Amino acid sequence: MGFYDYSAKKINGQEVKMDAYAGKVVIVVNTASKCGLTPQFEGLEALYREYKDRGLEILGFPCNQFASQEPGDSHAIEEFCTRNYGVSFTMFEKIDVNGEHTHPLYQYLKKEKKTIIGADIAWNFAKFLIDSEGKVVKRYLPTTAPQDMRKDIEKLLVAAGR
Repeated sequence: MGFYDYSAKKINGQEVKMDAYAGKVVIVVNTASKCGLTPQFEGLEALYREYKDRGLEILGFPCNQFASQEPGDSHAIEEFCTRNYGVSFTMFEKIDVNGEHTHPLYQYLKKEKKTIIGADIAWNFAKFLIDSEGKVVKRYLPTTAPQDMRKDIEKLLVAAGR
């Protein structure tokens, strides 16, 4: 199975197959509203606004597995992201990214790109970059600032003819 074979529920409960993003460059990121890295929403939104017309999609997956930093329900998460950071990229329902109940999409992403310390997600705001053909090309640490991904995003958009 590949990236396009998976699906997830948007924050509004609508099921979306990842093949809806075929031909796009995609960033998948696990998020949290009460984390020291939460201000990365601002950088992610800036990337999205800059590159969405060229084919960038950002998929945010709230997760409460790291120090319970995402305690809210879907409504609270959506309201927080919109009110505080103007998030307009797609947010999904809260999921697990590690452990027994890891969402199948994250099982796949972690298998495709491990870090030197293993496959598990280390913290909130770990980022995966996926090319326009659905290949997971890079995994970024939670501390990687969104703007530091710009060169890699540009390269993939150019390769996709965008």
